[in-house]
Amino acid sequence: MPSATWTPVATVDDLWEGEVGEFYVGDQPIMLAHLRTGEIRAYDGTCPHAGFPLADGDVVDGVLTCSAHSWEFDLSTGAGVNPPSCRLRSYQVRRDGDQIAVLLNGDPK
Repeated sequence: MPSATWTPVATVDDLWEGEVGEFYVGDQPIMLAHLRTGEIRAYDGTCPHAGFPLADGDVVDGVLTCSAHSWEFDLSTGAGVNPPSCRLRSYQVRRDGDQIAVLLNGDPK
């Protein structure tokens, strides 16, 4: 198994609070969510249901609704709201100044 690697994916200025954005590490899409609390979460960039880009969805009150099939996810935890049995694959995030980095090739949360 490859070793864990912290990879810069964006800067804080790339993503307003309350928004989500799609970023890439090579050909791997990563969705960043900048929560209203100021925290940043990172998830696999595609919906676990049908593989559509999650960042194309709508965010209301911290819940992301996938644009393809209306599945809903809590952006603070990645837990499925509808259906509750689904969960987003999450990655650890760290900030170094304005830089946002994601831990890849490690164990996802």
